[in-house]
Order: sequence, then C-alpha cells, then structure tokens
Amino acid sequence: MRDQNFVGNGSAFIATALFGASVVATRVAVGTIPPLSLAVLRFGQGGLILLLFLLIRRPGQLRIALSDLPYLALLGAVLFTIFPITFNVGLKFTEASRGALMLSTMPLWSAWFARIAKSEHLIARQITGIILTLCGVAIVLLERGLTWQGVNWALVGDLLMLLTAICGAVYGVLAQKMLKKYGAIAVTTYVMVIGTLLLLPAAFVEGLPLALSKIDTQAAGLILFLGICGGAIGYLLWTLALAHLTPTQVAVYVNLNPMVATILGAALLAERLSPVFIVCFVAVIIGVLLVNWPTKAS
Repeated sequence: MRDQNFVGNGSAFIATALFGASVVATRVAVGTIPPLSLAVLRFGQGGLILLLFLLIRRPGQLRIALSDLPYLALLGAVLFTIFPITFNVGLKFTEASRGALMLSTMPLWSAWFARIAKSEHLIARQITGIILTLCGVAIVLLERGLTWQGVNWALVGDLLMLLTAICGAVYGVLAQKMLKKYGAIAVTTYVMVIGTLLLLPAAFVEGLPLALSKIDTQAAGLILFLGICGGAIGYLLWTLALAHLTPTQVAVYVNLNPMVATILGAALLAERLSPVFIVCFVAVIIGVLLVNWPTKAS
C-alpha cells in the first residue's frame, strides 16, 4: 500500500508540474495557433505517441471488449472534448485568475461525486486539506489582482470554468471502472485518441488547416513539448495516479497548477515571488499532504 501511495502521489505531482509548464507553453503558443486547434495538435500527438508505444511494445494491452468502447468514448468526450472547449472558451470571458479559482474547486466536486458513487469517504484531516489548498490558491490570486469587473460576461466564463472543474472530477470518478480492467496506459491511449477525434470537427471550424500553415519553429517546439510532456506523459501519469489513489486525492493536486505556473513565470520571465505567495504555496503543499497522507489502516 505504501508503494502504491508513493507511485500515485509521485505520478500526480510530476503530472501537475508538467501541466503547470504546459500552461506557460500554451500562453505562448495560442499567439500563433487557435486554442481548439492547439488542443487537437497536443492531444492528437499525445494519443498517437501512446498508441505507437502500445503497438510496438505492448500490443496485447490494446485488446478491449467492444462493449467497453462507449464507456471509453464517454471518458474521452469528458476530458479531451468538453474539457478543452469549456476551458478555452471560459478563459475568453473571464480573467485567468478567476478561471484558476473556479478550476481549484475540482477536489470539492470530486469528493462530492465520489461520495455519491460510494467509492470514497473523506476523513476530517482530508477535508481540512482540501479547504487549505483552496484558500491558498484564492489568497494568491487575490494578491495578484483578482477583480470582478464585467460581471455579465465574466459570469458566463466563471460558469464554464466551473464546468471544466466538474469535467475533471467526473473523469476521475468514472475512470476507476476502466482502470481496474485495462490499466492506466491503455485507458489513457483510448480516451485521448477518441476525445481528440471528437474535438476535431470543432477545430476545423475554428481554422485548423490555416493554423497548420502558420506554424513556425517556435510554435513547432511548443507543440512538441505540449504533445509529449503535457500530453502523452502528463495525462498518462495523471491516469496512473488515479489507478493508485482515490479521485479526490488526485484532484487536490490541481491546486498546485497555478503555483507551478507562477514559479515558472518567476524563473523564466523574471517575475517576483512575494512572501504571501511563498506562505500560500507552503499551505497548498500541506493541504495536499493532509489529503494524501496514508491512514493507519493503510
């Protein structure tokens, strides 16, 4: 059990770091490539990498029951079709800081859905950890200038970002069924490939062919990073974490994303890290530990 906790938490932490770096890369890449087109290039590349790996090294893991294909398609639609659309469109109507705050509610939704599904029961220590991470993120965003202007359209963006958080939580709970049958790499491969195919029509409407013709050397490098690190490796590790931890234990790592992005911004863009950020970053880390610290029964 301790080994499983180590693998799960290690995978979730590395995935979070990669997702945080992907936020920075995406901010630069969307200057050249439209958001949904970028999502298709990122996840399509990631899915293809995983598919080729299985075909070459573990072809047996590609065998699934046809009756499970609709369920995997549902997972793909939730995480790699609806999630990118609500995330990208939501950020067009609301500020990035407000969007990050809405997204940080994912552990709360995860805990609720898991409780409904009777697959998880949180103890007081874990509830305290979730609240601590949420407060840490909120304080950092408030310090960095969280405002509430333009309420009408911003409310639409906030609701879309809440839907994004709900999608992430739903995936974490629903994925448990398939993970028990097929394992992390097979589930990630099928879900990413199917989700990308479902997202492809929207990307074409957005202008994917034209975007491909505008890719320069910098954009190509960013796409490769997003596809390999932020796509194939990141989501494989995230799904691997779900195979070893409960959905809420994994979802709480989402609150490290804005922290990692801020640290990378300081390292790469010479942004200043304030004492408030450092305190809140420590608070988020403590919160994650409270949620994921093994119980005596483990």
